[in-house]
Amino acid sequence: MTQHTDNRRVPGRRPRLLDLFCCQGGAGKGYADAGFDVTGVDKDPQPRYPFRFVQGDAIAFVREHGAKFDFIHASPPCQHDTECQRIQGNTHPDLIAPTRTALEATGRPWGMENVRGAVPKLRAPVMLCATMFGLENYRHRFFETGGGFTLPQPGHAAHTVPQAKMGRPVPPGHYGQFVGNFSGVPLAREVLQVPWMNRDGIRECIPPAYTQHIGRAALATLAAVRLEVAA
Repeated sequence: MTQHTDNRRVPGRRPRLLDLFCCQGGAGKGYADAGFDVTGVDKDPQPRYPFRFVQGDAIAFVREHGAKFDFIHASPPCQHDTECQRIQGNTHPDLIAPTRTALEATGRPWGMENVRGAVPKLRAPVMLCATMFGLENYRHRFFETGGGFTLPQPGHAAHTVPQAKMGRPVPPGHYGQFVGNFSGVPLAREVLQVPWMNRDGIRECIPPAYTQHIGRAALATLAAVRLEVAA
């Protein structure tokens, strides 16, 4: 198991970001682009993850090590709240509440992400859409924040470009739906800016632009806290 030091600010050190339920690293890439030193945790091997990686139970890990990081991101599995899984009769664990409890216990600022179906269980979530960041896609993700960190809701333009039908090739002038067993992995990599991912990673990923935006806001919060402490 990777050993961690305390979270005191060292000149020249990148703030440390814990990326829970990290999968192939869409969220982690955005936080790294914002300026964080990223460590990911997932119960499954993630050979495509582009940063430091620990295989293990994410909730157990954050309980033991979370307070040693500057900011924590969590993406508990979304399958419990996706419509396609309910249609198929599949069952999955609901980890939103236990993840929140573990995050709150760290005393660190945090963000927790999930899909539209989980919104009733999220507390005042902020919705991010790919179009907010100039990406040609309508992927919506919802972010609850805590530990003293808040995120304003960006403006959201109307969806005027038609979407390709789910699982179908993307016609000219349309946006793709890169979910399920979709076609067009090269296009999805380009549109969502995740060139290292395969289909399994892409269909559930957070585009890095989302967490780069969050990461910049988190860095501003951390800087404000340091100034307050110094005063």
